[in-house]
Amino acid sequence: MVHMPQIAPHNADLALLQKQAEQACAASVDEAVLSYGLIDLQVNGFAGVDFNRAPITAEQLDLALAQLALTGVTSVLPTLITGADEHLEQTLVALEQAVNQSKLGPHMVLGYHIEGPFLSPQDGFSGAHNANHMGPARIALYERLQMAANGKIKLVTVAPEVTGVLTLIPQLVAQNICVSLGHTAANGKQVSDAASAGAMLCTHLGNGLPQQMHKTENPLFWQLAEDRLFAMFIADGIHVTKSALQTMLRAKGVERSILSTDAVSAAGAEMPTGLYTLGEAEVERDAGGTVRIPGSKYLAGSSTTMDQMVRNVMDWYGYSFANVLTMTRTNPLKVLGKQPENLSSKTEQNFVEWQRHSTGLAVKRAYVGPYKIERELS
Repeated sequence: MVHMPQIAPHNADLALLQKQAEQACAASVDEAVLSYGLIDLQVNGFAGVDFNRAPITAEQLDLALAQLALTGVTSVLPTLITGADEHLEQTLVALEQAVNQSKLGPHMVLGYHIEGPFLSPQDGFSGAHNANHMGPARIALYERLQMAANGKIKLVTVAPEVTGVLTLIPQLVAQNICVSLGHTAANGKQVSDAASAGAMLCTHLGNGLPQQMHKTENPLFWQLAEDRLFAMFIADGIHVTKSALQTMLRAKGVERSILSTDAVSAAGAEMPTGLYTLGEAEVERDAGGTVRIPGSKYLAGSSTTMDQMVRNVMDWYGYSFANVLTMTRTNPLKVLGKQPENLSSKTEQNFVEWQRHSTGLAVKRAYVGPYKIERELS
């Protein structure tokens, strides 16, 4: 069982914290640095808590969010994957109630990410998503889900080749929802048309694809080549190999790359191996950290935390801490930036103190709104 970290009020000088955080981009991080908190646009669950399964209590949400903060993530989009309409609606209602009743939710949850259900049902492209719940795009479903979420759906992942999606995209954009492409078998024209319609992001690029495709004419290359699209990458060395990730990061550049965990409830959990849930499905984490649906070849989210992904890209490719902040804060805010409310004003109350440790940069404490979350490094 994962234990609740101490969540205590703090009286730190916010102006001083903000000044230090603004200077973080120039820091060499030889010993310690304070930065703004990181933003994760795709978190399905954490610390044994499944965001895709109701009921979700305020206490469970606080546990997951506190543990997330201790990995550097202080702003998050809880993510719901493809499921039955009623399941998605009921889960959003439960999440929103938990957010409003929790300590950390109002300060950390920026909104919600709906990954599906208008994705490719083809084997390989659908991945761990249940193709039985996929079909032609319906704006009425998103309107229904948006009501359940009290208007807080901020990101939707779709496949542009699915019937009705290219018409749906501008409707979502008009509601200040960021549209991302994922689990898609789209051709080059469909990717371009989606970007022209207002899509501006790719979800866990390099995944949601079959093992065998045409060597050049494929959705991965078309999305990499589309300069209007930012891309989210899972830097765990499992979802894509280190060399493949390096190539994709070079293609998009730091200015259009975003690190996201795609974490499931197995991430941040004390049990190193075993069975967990992902909505209506059961998933299994093995000793190497890989998460799959039992008996399936398809990955089902990640168990790697954001602080580890930060260490990975710095160690593997020599990225600076400034580069990391661009990919984990600046760029996520950019893709959410078409919304009327000033999301950055909320995230500017959240800070993370990093310290050089034997394994690299590690989080010593986090400041989330009026609270401080802290642990001792061994």
